[in-house]
Amino acid sequence: MRLWFALAALTFGLSNIPDSRAQNSPTTVRATAASPAPSDWTSYGRDNAATRYSPLREITRENVDQLEPAWVYRTGDMPPEQVDDKWAPETTPLKVGNSLYLCSAMNILIGLDAASGRERWRYDPKVPIDHIPYSAACRGVAYYEVPDPAPAQACARRVIEGTLDARLIAVDANTGQPCQDFGNAGQVNLLEGMGEAAPGYVAVTSPPTIVRDVVVVGHQVLDGQKEDAPSGVIRGYHAETGALAWAWDMGRPGETGLPPEGEQYTRGTPNAWTIFSADDELGLVYIPMGNSAVDYFSGNREEYEHPYSTALVAIDVTSGEVAWVFQTVHNDVWDYDLGSQGTLADFPMGDGTSVPAVILPTKQGDIYVLDRRTGEPLTEVEERPVPASKLPDEQLSATQPFSVGMPTLAKAKLTERDAWGFSPLDQLWCRIQFHLSDYDGIYTPPNVERPFIQYPGYNGGNDWGGGSLDPERGIFVANYTDIPMRNQLIHREQADEQGMVPLGEPGGTTDSGGPVPQAGAPYAVSIKPWRNGLTGIPCTRPPYGGIMAIDLASRKVLWDKPLGTARNNGPFGIPSRLPFTIGTPNNGGAVITAGGLIFIAAATDDLIRAIDIDTGEVVWQDVLPAGGQATPMTYETNGRQYLAVFAGGHHFMETKIGDYLVVYSLPTKGDSDVTETLED
Repeated sequence: MRLWFALAALTFGLSNIPDSRAQNSPTTVRATAASPAPSDWTSYGRDNAATRYSPLREITRENVDQLEPAWVYRTGDMPPEQVDDKWAPETTPLKVGNSLYLCSAMNILIGLDAASGRERWRYDPKVPIDHIPYSAACRGVAYYEVPDPAPAQACARRVIEGTLDARLIAVDANTGQPCQDFGNAGQVNLLEGMGEAAPGYVAVTSPPTIVRDVVVVGHQVLDGQKEDAPSGVIRGYHAETGALAWAWDMGRPGETGLPPEGEQYTRGTPNAWTIFSADDELGLVYIPMGNSAVDYFSGNREEYEHPYSTALVAIDVTSGEVAWVFQTVHNDVWDYDLGSQGTLADFPMGDGTSVPAVILPTKQGDIYVLDRRTGEPLTEVEERPVPASKLPDEQLSATQPFSVGMPTLAKAKLTERDAWGFSPLDQLWCRIQFHLSDYDGIYTPPNVERPFIQYPGYNGGNDWGGGSLDPERGIFVANYTDIPMRNQLIHREQADEQGMVPLGEPGGTTDSGGPVPQAGAPYAVSIKPWRNGLTGIPCTRPPYGGIMAIDLASRKVLWDKPLGTARNNGPFGIPSRLPFTIGTPNNGGAVITAGGLIFIAAATDDLIRAIDIDTGEVVWQDVLPAGGQATPMTYETNGRQYLAVFAGGHHFMETKIGDYLVVYSLPTKGDSDVTETLED
C-alpha cells in the first residue's frame, strides 16, 4: 500500500577513506540496558525504560546551529534490483564503551569505533533474499555482558540480533565472531516448534529485549495471508546459552516449553513484531501485541485470542507467565496493532506522589497511562459505543476504550468539507468518494458492499518509533501520521476468481501493495490510502503528520506542530522542492537530550532536525543522503557528544534508499573541512 510521496535525488559529495580495524577495549563496569552510563546508549530506547532520553548536554539550543557531520559510514548493504521495493533498514545503533553496534537491512552485524567510525568487524549471517517479508528491516540489536566472566572469556560481551529468516544470533562484541556457547555455534532456530512457515512468513525485524539475563524475542507474521498462519508465540532465551527459558503461547495455557513432538505452537495467534520495554526491578517485560492472523475480519477468531489481540501484555520474565493485560482495541478489524514501544515513567498523580507507569501511544492516536505493576489505568479510560458491523458473520464489540484522561494524537471526525484537492476537480472527486463510502468516525466497521474510510489509518497515529520522555521536565513527546485509508472487503468467491492466494501456495507472495487474501476468512481485503486517483495527493488537507509535546503533570498539550516539509512532495509524484512545512507522514522516533533538544528525522523530506522542547520550534536541520526513517541516538566518547542517525530510506514512505550512518558533532579546533566517508 504505497503513499504518494516521491523520491528526491540527493548528492553527498564525500571523500572515501580506507577501512581500518582496531581491537575494542572492554568496559570496566558491566553495562546493562537497565542502567546505561550517561555516555552510552545500550538499548534501542537507550534503556529498557525506552525513554529515548540522554543526560548529555554539550549540544544545546544555543550552539546546535553549529552541528556538522563528523563522519559518515556506509554499510555497503544495498538492495538487489529484484527487492529494491522492499528496503527499509530502520536501524538505530547502540553505543557501549568506545564502540557502536548496528545491523544492516539484511542483518549484517557491524562494530564501529565510536569516535572515528572506523569499522572494527562485521558478521554476515547470509540471510537469503527470499526471506524478506514486507520489508528488509533491522531496527537494531541488543547488547549483553556475562556476569563475572572468566579472564579472557570469549563472548563475555556479546551483540544479539534476530534475523529476517527467523534466527537469534549472538556474536562477540570485540571481534564479531559467533558465540560458540550460544545455541548451535552462535545461533538459535526460531522456527523450531512453529510448523509450516514459507520463507518470508516469519521474520524478526526488531531488536530483542534483555532483562534479568533473559533474551525476550517476538517476531512478525506476514499480514493478511491466512487464518492458519504461524504462531505469534513470545519466547525467552537464556542470554549466555541460548537455551529456551520459556514460551508464552496463548493457545497452550500453562505450557511454557517447546510443543511435544508432532505438535506446534498455536497457529494464527496475535504476534508482537515491535520493540519491548522492561522493568528490571519488577522482572516484567511489556509486550505490545499485534492482531490475529487475519486483520480485517474477526468472526472466526478463537476465544483465547480475544483478550490479547491489540493489547499490552506484561510477562514475568522468570516464569513466562502473564502478569497482566490491558487491551486498547476490542475485536480489532482495523490493523490497529500496537506498534509503539511502551515508555516507563514515574507518573505524577497531582497529589505530590508518583506511580511507576508505562505510557503507550497507539495507532488510533490514544495515549494510555497504566500502572506498570498491575496494568490499571492511571488516567481516565472510557468505554464508548461504536458503530455496529453490517456483516452477518462478524463479532465486533459494541464499545471501544478511549483514553479521555490524556491528550490524543488523533484529529476530529472527518466531514464532507474535509475532502480536499489541488483544484476544484480534485476536491469534487474526493467528495464523491466520501459519499460513496461508509464512514461514521473512528472504528467504522469494514464493509463488503462498498468501501469504508478508516481514519486514522493503520500507519498511525504513532507507530514503531514510539514516544520519548524527558524525565527532568516531565514532558512526553510523540510524533504521528494523519492519513485516512479507503478499504473494502472482497467476497471469497471474487477473491478466488482473481487468483488471490496466501504465501506458501503457488502464486502467493510477500508483496503487500494490493489486496491481501485473508484465506480461511469469508473475505479478502483491499487496503489503500484515500487519495486522488489522478494527482496521487491525499483526499484530506495537510498536515499529514506532526509531533506533539505533553506536560505529564497537567496532562495538557504544550505544543503540537506539523512535522515535515513539502520539498520531496507534490502532485503526480513530482517533488515540489518547496521548503514549506506541511506535515508529512513519518516513520521513526525522536530523541530528547538534557540540552533541551528533540532530534528527529522520520518525515519524507530527508531532513534531520533539532526542535526546542519548550516551544516546538525547529532550531537546526540538515539534509540526509537518503530517507531518515529511523530513530536517532546520541552518545559521548572522548568527552565529545555525537548525534547519529541511519539514512536508509523506506520503500513504503517512497524515500530515497541508502546505507548511510551519519554522525554529527560540534566542531572542535583542528577539525577538517572535509567529512570522512567510511565504507566496508
